Amino acid sequence: MIDLTQILDAPAEVDARCPHFGACGGCQLQHLRYETQLAHKQTALLALFAEAGLDEIPTIVPHSAGPWHYRNRIRLRIERVEGQFRFGYNRRASHVFLPVIECPIAAEPLWGVAAALLELAKTDATAEALLDVSAELELFANHKLSRLQLTFFARDKRTKSMPQFERVMVALQEVVGIELLDAAALVYADPQSGRIVRTLSEHGADGLGYRVKDESYWISRGGFFQVNRFLLDTLVDQVTRNGGAPRAGALAWDLFSGVGLFSRPLARSFDRVTAVEANPTAVEDLRRALKKISPASTAIAATTVEFLRRAIVDRDRPSLVVLDPPRAGAGVEACELLVKLAPQEIVYVSCDPTTLARDLAVLMPHYKLTGLHMVDLFPQTVHVESIAVLNHR
Repeated sequence: MIDLTQILDAPAEVDARCPHFGACGGCQLQHLRYETQLAHKQTALLALFAEAGLDEIPTIVPHSAGPWHYRNRIRLRIERVEGQFRFGYNRRASHVFLPVIECPIAAEPLWGVAAALLELAKTDATAEALLDVSAELELFANHKLSRLQLTFFARDKRTKSMPQFERVMVALQEVVGIELLDAAALVYADPQSGRIVRTLSEHGADGLGYRVKDESYWISRGGFFQVNRFLLDTLVDQVTRNGGAPRAGALAWDLFSGVGLFSRPLARSFDRVTAVEANPTAVEDLRRALKKISPASTAIAATTVEFLRRAIVDRDRPSLVVLDPPRAGAGVEACELLVKLAPQEIVYVSCDPTTLARDLAVLMPHYKLTGLHMVDLFPQTVHVESIAVLNHR
């Protein structure tokens, strides 16, 4: 197997743009020209498939965009350094705190608001107290970078609400622009799952609106959404369209659907779409959205394996299944169940080529891999996002 991290040792081609490169665990490839990064990722993807014994691999179609300031969301650690609060990330290959002064892969307003908050905490005792009880701060911007959502993650489950929280957010709004800061909250999240358990204090809306192509999505606080603001349109097109035409039919399943990035456009071209998602908050948001687009479509709160086990005994059989799992992949059992269900087409969106190769090894004896795309959602890093299109043999 080719270890993609080996390219860390490749000779430097350019000077890293970020002063923290090398120490920070976020980026690994800033020393390489962007064209070289893309070539390394394609080579590594093919090598993983070869090691998994997969053949009949089509030519990889790469998709890329601007390699800087692409992230619409960042999550910063909060620590005191020499008596002053600092934001930062983990040092490479460790959990040691690294204070940072900039992040050139983040959309510009995100770091600007974080820096303004640090300045406010120097003169505002309540802002200082807020940072003191918070372990992390997540900043999330909409498609126009015109609205921001701030989520402070409490260090301790015993943390109580802050009566002055809204006043601090209003003070921050006056610094960064009232129209920019759309929503904020202090929350406690489960340390294992990462899901928000309690909202302790809040200001403004409980989510953020985000537009991709012709669809407007509502992402409730804590919900997952793709971070590359430049490639979301491309990602949706490659999943929901076949060439220039929308994928269409009687029934489609969107498994690991999240907020419905793919379900919603599919609901406009299929008679019925069933979206499956384990996060109940995302399901409620998506269910309401699908009802407006296609009353026959719905969202179901379940894990993908639970849904597929039940689906085996049902008569419904989709012509299209979309998979967009986390890094753990869809899993062998889910793929074996899909083989039994035998949909005509499967579009598998993967953020980990190792688990994708494992799952394709289950599917490809029964399906032909007819398309393979690499969508570079994470420039300057070793992460690879790919889309595999499979058609039943």
